[in-house]
Amino acid sequence: MNALLFLTNNPFAKVISPIVDLLDMVVNPALLLVGALGAIYCILLGVKLAKAEEPQERDKAKNSLKNAIIGFVLIFVLILALRIALPAMSSWLNEATKAATSTAAK
Repeated sequence: MNALLFLTNNPFAKVISPIVDLLDMVVNPALLLVGALGAIYCILLGVKLAKAEEPQERDKAKNSLKNAIIGFVLIFVLILALRIALPAMSSWLNEATKAATSTAAK
């Protein structure tokens, strides 16, 4: 992916390269971290739900578990979307700067 940034005469390559490299390095550990924390937190909420004796506590624990699952799934999907969209954004930037430099040269 970074090879595309350097093949064209991209004036933003020096600025973009560290950002893209950082995002590439962070995405996989972020997915692992979100998955691990989500599993641990949902297990703890499940235990809290199982231990709840009163109906009010049970409903509160059930809503907390539901909200936690929705939140972690949403975070996971957004990180995956970033992983999928990053190459497309890089190629779009390359094409846009290539078009801008070719029109400026005319």
